[in-house]
Amino acid sequence: MLDYFILAVHSITARKMRTLLTMIGIFIGVAAVVSLISIGQGLQDAVTEQFENMGVDKIMVMAKGSFLGIGDKIFEDEDAEVIRKTRGVKRAGGMLYKSLQVSTRDETKYTFVTGIPQDETKEIINSMSSFTITHGRDLKKGDRYKAVVGSWVHQGKFFDRKVDIGDSIQVEGKKFEVIGVISEIGNPQDDSQLLISLDVARDVLEEPDKLDIIIAQVNPEENVEIVAERMSKDLRKSRGYDEGDEDFTVQTSAQLMESFGSIFAIISAVLIGIAVISLLVGGVGIMNTMYTSVLERTPEIGIMKAIGARNEDVFKIFLIESGILGLGGGIIGVILGVGISKLVEIGIHATGVTFISAYFSWYLIVGALSFSFIVGVLSGILPAMQASKLITVDALRYE
Repeated sequence: MLDYFILAVHSITARKMRTLLTMIGIFIGVAAVVSLISIGQGLQDAVTEQFENMGVDKIMVMAKGSFLGIGDKIFEDEDAEVIRKTRGVKRAGGMLYKSLQVSTRDETKYTFVTGIPQDETKEIINSMSSFTITHGRDLKKGDRYKAVVGSWVHQGKFFDRKVDIGDSIQVEGKKFEVIGVISEIGNPQDDSQLLISLDVARDVLEEPDKLDIIIAQVNPEENVEIVAERMSKDLRKSRGYDEGDEDFTVQTSAQLMESFGSIFAIISAVLIGIAVISLLVGGVGIMNTMYTSVLERTPEIGIMKAIGARNEDVFKIFLIESGILGLGGGIIGVILGVGISKLVEIGIHATGVTFISAYFSWYLIVGALSFSFIVGVLSGILPAMQASKLITVDALRYE
């Protein structure tokens, strides 16, 4: 077997340019699947971690068609009260947030301002987020026109100047005192936001009872899915909607994770499909190269058979050669894929989104190499069979 391998490698290295051109289709496909799936897996891991932080006992009520509540504000305090009274709900509270004009000194920009309740329901929101206070203190009950700012605001990455504890910042012309700074989350939206009291946010927006999203926590002994169904039923009755016509959606954290998982599965399938097509094209290239190699080396095959080589020996030599072409393309593709995904990761981090990183699982690398090798072997079967069946005398006389 070592002799077969040496002969195959010698044949490949003797035709360097043809070998490189042959492997292009293979390593392009492998590089595409490795880079795209590694970035996609990193994104999926980051999203999964966020949902795990939420806990399995949380239910989110949002406007239908919105993304995590970003949409039209359709809820009011009475809706939150209906949810609190739903059997199995431990507590529930709502938030109000919007992109508002924020000013400090001589700069004016727009960023998200979130109004958070300061009663016992604040614990639900805190348990779902990864916010921690790194400087100053958090908002507390009774705070009026106080604000907690994101890390970018404090570090001078949002405004040209840093905003420190005790500084003033204006929201829609209303003056707020900065009392705390949130730890860096890893994305520009969260790291440039402001947190204020829900009551004060309603004053600023002149919306005394509106809510963007309502979050409920379920009692430990209750089934979250069943409580979510009760909640939907109670809200439909309260808002006067028939089932299927409601303008809201009720989702558990598990359902949200499942939805994102389904999206990522579809994306992965599309990426793998693209890579398979590229690998098949590469396989055709290997097959063409191997047929050409058989024609060029026909006299050599005749000599091998004349001195005792069997049909199966010739078959193995050409099959191993095609397998090496596929595996070599796979190795180059993996190296390129890792490099591309790392460059994309660096680019993403440069935009301020630091929680997404490329993830290289062993099964992705092994799978890519195995598939490229298999494609090479399969592409070489027919040319290897043709080479093995050559008649010795005819092969020796071939010109």
